[in-house]
Amino acid sequence: MRSFKFKNWRKNGFEFLSIFIAVVSAFALNNWNDNRRDNKSEQKILREIANGLEKDILDVRGNMGGHKAGIAACNFFRDAFAEKDVKSDSLMIHFFALTRDFISIQNIAGYETLKSKGLELIDNDSLRLDIISLYEYDYNSLRKLEEEYSEMQFNKNYFKEFNQGLAPKFQFDENKNVIGIHLPLKIPDEQKRILLIYLWKIESNRMFILRYYSDLENKISKALKNINTEIKR
Repeated sequence: MRSFKFKNWRKNGFEFLSIFIAVVSAFALNNWNDNRRDNKSEQKILREIANGLEKDILDVRGNMGGHKAGIAACNFFRDAFAEKDVKSDSLMIHFFALTRDFISIQNIAGYETLKSKGLELIDNDSLRLDIISLYEYDYNSLRKLEEEYSEMQFNKNYFKEFNQGLAPKFQFDENKNVIGIHLPLKIPDEQKRILLIYLWKIESNRMFILRYYSDLENKISKALKNINTEIKR
């Protein structure tokens, strides 16, 4: 009788152990599959974000070049108002750049995919925080500066005044195309003072946003480097 009970216990214990091992193995396999799937999703999304950031940094550099051209235009017209020798053949290039506005183009598809999947999909805490800060704070701040901040709306604020002051001095060809400007530039002193203040405002605001762009460029470059390092692991 005791032998039968012992054999029955051994049989039941072996069955229980077999079931336990099977359940644990299935759970481990399922967890491994989940981790593998999450890792693939993370890698795919990081590549999408990296591709977007590579395009963003080109837009950042393009806008920086445009603002630098606007500053060069300020210097050109400041010299012209001082009746210094300026090259009239570059007039319209500078006139175009002087009050040109810019928009911030941001490729956010990869980040939106990440948000839909869950931000915690990015396992690297530091990288995840950098990405969130870049898209949620830095990009939004840049967009507001370029497109909503009143002092950065150069065309709306200053084009009319500069056009009124300079257009009467423009030289036109027979097809009514601007070919230069009458030099030296004679403008009433009161009007000249107003335009000089406008030049100062334009230059100051462009220098301000250039510093923001420079900082943003560094942050994008850092994020790209860290993303590429994460992808290669």
